Amino acid sequence: MASSLSFGVFRAILADACHRLPDSRSGDNGHYAVADAALGAFSVFFMQCPSFLAYQRDMQRRKGCNNAHSLFGVTEIPSDAQIRNLLDPVAPQHLREPFWAILGRLMEDAVIAAAFDWHGQWLLSLDGTGYFHSLLVHCPQCTVTRHDGIAHYTHQVVLPVLVKPGQKAVLALEPEFIVPQDGVEKQDCERRAAQRWIERNAPRLAGRHVTLLGDDLYCHQPFCALLLAQQMDFILTCKPDSHPTLYEEVALLDRLGAVTLREERVWVGPGYECWRYRFASHVPLREPPDALYVNWCEVTVTDEATGKERYHNAFATNQALTDQSVRGVTVAGRARWKVENEGHNVLKHQGYHLEHNYGHGQYHLSAVLVSLILLAFLFHTALHLADQAYVRVRAELGTRRTFFDDLRALTRYHYFDDWDRLMTFMMEGLELAPG
Repeated sequence: MASSLSFGVFRAILADACHRLPDSRSGDNGHYAVADAALGAFSVFFMQCPSFLAYQRDMQRRKGCNNAHSLFGVTEIPSDAQIRNLLDPVAPQHLREPFWAILGRLMEDAVIAAAFDWHGQWLLSLDGTGYFHSLLVHCPQCTVTRHDGIAHYTHQVVLPVLVKPGQKAVLALEPEFIVPQDGVEKQDCERRAAQRWIERNAPRLAGRHVTLLGDDLYCHQPFCALLLAQQMDFILTCKPDSHPTLYEEVALLDRLGAVTLREERVWVGPGYECWRYRFASHVPLREPPDALYVNWCEVTVTDEATGKERYHNAFATNQALTDQSVRGVTVAGRARWKVENEGHNVLKHQGYHLEHNYGHGQYHLSAVLVSLILLAFLFHTALHLADQAYVRVRAELGTRRTFFDDLRALTRYHYFDDWDRLMTFMMEGLELAPG
C-alpha cells in the first residue's frame, strides 16, 4: 500500500486537478489533452530543467517509453508552444485545490504537524511580489503603471506561506493574483488581493488558531478588522510614519510610565544577545472615535559584547502582551521574513526562476505557470518533510544544484518506472543503505 505521504500520492492529487481543467477548444482540434499540458509544464518546473520534455520525446523515440509519462503522468508530450496555447485560456483558480489537499495530507502526520505548530498556532505570512515586467508585452490581466509617460506592464501575486521560527521550510499555500477585478474601477493592489484570499479561505482555516504575519502594508484598520471578523489573530509590522496616532499614544503612555520595559539575555551560540522589549496595551490604530485598539510592542536586539544593534522592529497585535508572552509575539512577528527569505528568494534564485517569462499569453498563461511553479516548490518541500529517501539523497549530494544536476542527467538517459525506482537507483549509486 502506498504511503499517504509519498510522491505518488502528491502526484495523484495534482493529476486529478489537471484532468479537471476546462478545455476551451471546439471541434476535432483536441489531439493533446489540457491535462498533459499542465502536467508537462509542472514536470519542467519540478525537474528544474527547461529541456526535460524535449529529452523525454527523444527517449520515447529511442526506447518507446519516457519519464514524463512514468514520473508525471503525461500521456502524450506536447511541444512548448502547444503547452502555452492549451494553458492560456485556463484560469489559475482551477489549480487552487492541490495546495490544500497536499497540506491536509501533510498535517495528518503528527511529526510534520508539530513542525509547523507555534504554541498552538499556525503562523501565516503574507507578502506580495512581482514576477513579470515589460514595456511592450502585455495582456488584460496586467497591472499598468506610468513613469515619465512610459507604460510599465507587470504581473504581481500575493504568496501566503506557513512558517515557524526555527523551521527552515515554509509551506506554500494557494496564491492570490493581483489582477484587474470585474466591475471595479480602481486598479487592484496587494492589500485588496490579500483581503480576497482571507475571505475566500477563512472557512478552510476554521477551527485552527491562525495568526497572520505581515509587513506595515497590512497594518491597516480595515484589514485588521477583517482578520478579527474571521477569527484570526495578527502580528503586523507597525512603523511610526504610517501610524502617527498610535505612536503619539505610545509616547504619552511612556511619559506616564505606562509602557512596560523588559530585558533578557539570550544565548545564540558564539555569545549572548540582549533583547530589550517595550510594550503597551490598548492603543488606537488610527484616529478615534472609530479606531480599532491594538497592543503594541517593540524589540531591539544587540550584541552583548560589542553593543552593536542586530535587529529592531515594532509590531501591532491583538494578542495579549505580558512579561511572559512578549518574547513569543516578537519572535513570531520576526518570522514573517521567512516568506521572503525561504519563499521569494528561493523561488527567484534557486532554480524555479519565478521571474523568468516562460510564457505571457493573452489571458491567464502567466498566472497558470506561476501556480505550477509554486506547486513544484510545495512538492519539493513536502518530499523534504515526508520522503526519507529524498532527504537522504539530498543530504548525501550536499547541494541543491548537485541533486538536480544528477536528476536531470539520470532521467535524460535512463528510464524509471516510477519515482521510488528513481530514488532507489540514486541511493544504491551513493551506497546508502535502505531504511
